Amino acid sequence: MRLGMILSLVLTALPALAEAQAACAPDRVDLRWTDGTAEDSESFAVELADSPDERARGLMFRTEMAPDAGMLFVYESPRQASFWMKNTLIPLDMIFADASGRVTRVHSNAVPGDLTPINGGAGVLFVLEINGGLAARLGIAPGAELRHPAVPQTSAAWPCAE
Repeated sequence: MRLGMILSLVLTALPALAEAQAACAPDRVDLRWTDGTAEDSESFAVELADSPDERARGLMFRTEMAPDAGMLFVYESPRQASFWMKNTLIPLDMIFADASGRVTRVHSNAVPGDLTPINGGAGVLFVLEINGGLAARLGIAPGAELRHPAVPQTSAAWPCAE
């Protein structure tokens, strides 16, 4: 009798556990924000750029990117981040976030091939690059929260456990 109850409880909890784990995976970034009246969210399939070589190459030479895809740049420590579009063939939005995963700046529609530095500001630990114009269409702006396992969970604005 007890074994049946335990098994029932475990089977009931498994979908919630799987959803929590799926909601915070290394190959996905979740963003949530509010426009003052309602909360919204979006999830992106991401490639990680967490080494100097990967960050230097970024999305260079790509001719397209799926609408729900992006690249997440992860730094070892917060810094003044600056990007350019050398050898980048598609327009990008750059979403800059601090160590808590809170979005601090959004640069929309970076121009392919442009060598003008794009200043992300100080204290940047993460940069999410998505298709150009998408952040504005979705309403992603400073104050939005980014969720990913690379965000230090003890100080995350939106921890993986939620």
